[in-house]
Amino acid sequence: MDRTLAADLACLPDLLDATRRAATEALAALDARPVVPDAGAAAPPAPEPLPEHGTGTEAALEAFRSRWQPRFSASAGPRYLGFVTGGATPAALAGDWLTAAHDQNSNSAFDGAGQHLERETTGWLRELFGLSDAHTGTFVSGATMSNTVGLAIAREWLGERLGVSPAEDGAAALGPVRVLSGAPHSSIAKALAVLGLGRASLVRVPTLPGREAVDPAALDRALADTPGPAVVVANAGTVNTVDFDDLPALDALRRRHDFWLHTDAAFGAFAALSPRHAHLTAGLDASDSVCVDLHKWLNVPYDSAVQFTRRRDLQTRVFQNAAAYLGPLGDDPDLVHLTPENSHRLRALAAWFTLRAYGRAGHREIVERDVDCARALAGELEREPALRLLAPVRLNVVCFTLATAPTPERLAALREAAGAEVFVTPTVYGGTPALRAAFSNWRTTQADVRRAAEALRTAAKGIA
Repeated sequence: MDRTLAADLACLPDLLDATRRAATEALAALDARPVVPDAGAAAPPAPEPLPEHGTGTEAALEAFRSRWQPRFSASAGPRYLGFVTGGATPAALAGDWLTAAHDQNSNSAFDGAGQHLERETTGWLRELFGLSDAHTGTFVSGATMSNTVGLAIAREWLGERLGVSPAEDGAAALGPVRVLSGAPHSSIAKALAVLGLGRASLVRVPTLPGREAVDPAALDRALADTPGPAVVVANAGTVNTVDFDDLPALDALRRRHDFWLHTDAAFGAFAALSPRHAHLTAGLDASDSVCVDLHKWLNVPYDSAVQFTRRRDLQTRVFQNAAAYLGPLGDDPDLVHLTPENSHRLRALAAWFTLRAYGRAGHREIVERDVDCARALAGELEREPALRLLAPVRLNVVCFTLATAPTPERLAALREAAGAEVFVTPTVYGGTPALRAAFSNWRTTQADVRRAAEALRTAAKGIA
C-alpha cells in the first residue's frame, strides 16, 4: 500500500474528526459570511500541478480550506434564494456522510440492501406527495434526469399506441411527435433533444391570462388539431411564479384525447404537505409520470430527485440491461433496469434519514415557514418604490423587478450590490427582465427576510 495512504488509514478516526470540525466551522459561519463572495474573492486561484507524491488527507484539507472554501457561496445558508436551492438538514447531512462511508452501488439484487432501503424511501415519498400505490418511484440525480426518464417512458407509450417500440426500433419509428405544454421548464426541451424526439416536437400552448398555467380550452383545441397519441407536460409549480396547471381539468381531457400526462412537480409537489396549499396538487396522482426534485424542498444534499410512474413495465422496456453480473428483470426489477444509470450512489439514504428524523410534520413546518417568508419578502418589497412585484406569491417564489428601466444590466448591478446579504437569480417574466427569490432552505427565518429585504432595498435605491 502507498505509504501516505497507509498512514491515512492508520489515523482515519482523527482525519474524520478533523473533517467534522472543518464542516462544523463552515456551517457555523453561514450567517456571517457573504452569501456570494465578490468577484475578486471568487476568482479561481492559480492552477496547481497534479502532485506526483501526495501529502495526505490533512494537508489536502488545509489546501482546500485556504484555496477553495473562501470562494464558495453560502448556498447551504438561509439567504441563498437563487434557483430553488435547499440546504441539508442535520439528519440529511448525517445520511449523506454515511452514504459515502458505506459506498453502496445499490442497483443489483446480488447485493440488495440498498435497493430495499430505496424502495422503502420512495414509498414514504409517494405517501408524502399523496400518490397512490399505482405509482412506483426511482431515485435519479435531479429534476432534469427525472423529466428525461418520465419522457422516455412516455416515448415508449407512444410506440405502444402505434405498434412499435422506440427502445428497440429507435425514435424515428414514431414519426412526428407532439409534446404539448403551457410553460415548460427548460429541462423539458433538453430531455426531448436527448431522447431523439427533438426540441421542435415541443408545442407551446397558450396560458391563462396573466398566468403561467396552461389554458385547458386551448390545450383541448391543440390536441384536436392533430388527432392521435401525444404527450402533455403539466406543471405543478412553474419556475417564475409557482403556478399550477389545473390537473383535474387536464385529466378530464383524456376522455376526448389520447395522451400521456407527465407532471413536472419538481418543487411544487411539496405543497401537498401543507393543508393550506394541498389543493394546488389535487389531481397529481392521475399523472402517468411525475418529477419531484429532492435537493430542493426536502433539503437533502445535491444530487437527488425521484421519478414516479404508473407504467413500470414500459420503464423497464426502455432501461433494461442484460449482463451476467446483473439481476434479472423479474416482478420487482432491480434498479439498474429503471434509469439510464448502471451505477448510482445510495442517494436514498439522505432522504431516508431526514424523513425518519423529522417525519411529515417536520417537513410540513419547513414548507409552511418558507411560504410565510416568501410572502413576507413580497410585502417588504411592495413598500419600496424602487421595486415592483411582477406576480402574486402563490407559494415560495417572489418575482420582482426595478420599478423603472428594468434592464438586464441594471438588474445584474442590483444583484451584485446585494450579493453579500442575499442571492437571487435573473429571469424574464412576461417579457420583462426580472429577479426571483426562491425560498426552500430549512434554516430561513423572518430575520433572514428582513436582512434580505434591506439589502435589496438599499441596492435598488443605489441603482435608481
